[in-house]
Amino acid sequence: MSDTLQLERWGGGLLGKGPLVLVVMDGVGLGRQDEGDAVYRAYTPTLDRLMQNGWIQLKAHGTAVGMPTDDDMGNSEVGHNALGAGRVFAQGARLVEEAIKEGTLFEGETWQTLIAHCKETGGALHLMGLLSDGNVHSHDSHLHALLRRAAKEGVERAFVHMLTDGRDVSDDSALIYVERLEEVLKEVSTEGRDYRIASGGGRMVITMDRYNADWEMVEKGWKTHVKGEGRYFSSAQEAIETLREETGANDQHLPPFVIGENDKPVGPVQDGDGVIFFNFRGDRAIEITRAFEEEDFSYFERDPKPNVLFAGMMQYDGDLQLPKHFLVDPPAIQNTLSEYLVHQDVRQFAISETQKYGHVTYFWNGNRSGKFDESLETYVEVPSDRGGFDERPWMKAAEITDRTIEALRSNRYDFLRLNYPNGDMVGHTGSIPAAILAVETTDLCLQRLLDVVEEMGGIALITADHGNADDMIQTNKSGAFLKDAQGKYRPKTSHSLNPVPFAVYDPKGQVPHVFRNLEEPGLSSVAATVMSLLGFVPPEAYDPSLLRLEGMDDNKGT
Repeated sequence: MSDTLQLERWGGGLLGKGPLVLVVMDGVGLGRQDEGDAVYRAYTPTLDRLMQNGWIQLKAHGTAVGMPTDDDMGNSEVGHNALGAGRVFAQGARLVEEAIKEGTLFEGETWQTLIAHCKETGGALHLMGLLSDGNVHSHDSHLHALLRRAAKEGVERAFVHMLTDGRDVSDDSALIYVERLEEVLKEVSTEGRDYRIASGGGRMVITMDRYNADWEMVEKGWKTHVKGEGRYFSSAQEAIETLREETGANDQHLPPFVIGENDKPVGPVQDGDGVIFFNFRGDRAIEITRAFEEEDFSYFERDPKPNVLFAGMMQYDGDLQLPKHFLVDPPAIQNTLSEYLVHQDVRQFAISETQKYGHVTYFWNGNRSGKFDESLETYVEVPSDRGGFDERPWMKAAEITDRTIEALRSNRYDFLRLNYPNGDMVGHTGSIPAAILAVETTDLCLQRLLDVVEEMGGIALITADHGNADDMIQTNKSGAFLKDAQGKYRPKTSHSLNPVPFAVYDPKGQVPHVFRNLEEPGLSSVAATVMSLLGFVPPEAYDPSLLRLEGMDDNKGT
């Protein structure tokens, strides 16, 4: 057992008295309390009571979660990294931006190997990923930089396989990013070089599935990007405009398309080619990576897999070594809250449904697959529904609550964490009525849970990882709502920059406390709060606890 992971006890705390529960209400932020704020408009008696009894707000975006600037929204991945790690690490967006700016990406072994491979074989370089500047999964400026450098280094052919966003950015903004990309492609398509868009489709339809929820999405992406199979169009603009008109779909749900010429796809992936998946975030990149890299692969027929050199913008799973080759090192997150707690023999329980299961496990544990200690940790995944979440805004909140209540009453666990995905997943659909129901569902389930926390003599911490359902109508720079040509409000499907609530439910006064007067508290202070409530002195490296506890020396790590 590592001495460096041993914690000092402060003499008080909840351990041995009752369970400590952390509830993450995904996508439930503190908005402007207006027509576009589904959290404010929802009937939430449980949250209202909690906030009447004292609460604070936490910063959940920008530099507080390791993003490059405070103009960058938070997301569930960086939010859970911060919650579980207890301090802020530079995240993928910042790391890639710095690697491109400083030139280290292009000086690295993977980039040099890819370029040499394509030049030696005469193969094309394919760049796949999400085309937007949302900076959650990717940024189009990163793609532009890769294309310009490839041309400078003598790659003759390059093809972009783009996923339209409409989720981290406006739901009808795809053509803005296509226009930017086409300008770059025109710029570098000189001296005989052939650089162009080869295929595309909506991010929620093809390629970017996560947590093994829908492998058919990945298969559609494989057929579209790799095989060049699908409906042909002469350009990405033509494809997007036509498919919007025919289907009424917004950008994230656009059907797949292939750019064709002379009845052939312009850029299928072939033997000898190089492939870069240019998303920096891992959850929606792992499955397509597996399709390219795994020899023993059974999710769909690859027919056959082309012999290519594949690389990710980052390594998406360090434990599984996926992918083997990557352009930028991911953040090295060690000594997380759960790792510390297993060294104190604290029994832990983590649960969510499929859509957020990886967040309370993989991302919570610092981008680490698996458990720290099988004997002390239990992870539960409730299978998510397939289909539109606006059609079932209750999602699996009731089932998550049922299983957590069962775990609480078992007396087997000291610390339990759960994620209710409703506010985020339904918020992304842009449907305010559905988002209101999603928040109300979360509130109803929260009350059921808190009743059992009280029954078991425990304490609950209630917060969120970022905002979403709190900001669902697009606004201009002055904050006024935007409307479409028909006079309807333009839905906003991306995350917000709003803070999130943090409340403590301690009905029996188990651990007397007050909120600390921190200048700008963020999600990363939740881990030290958990430690101190359980009876441990947080390590000095952790960001300070949000609470000052009666009987605890305030100089000891809080």
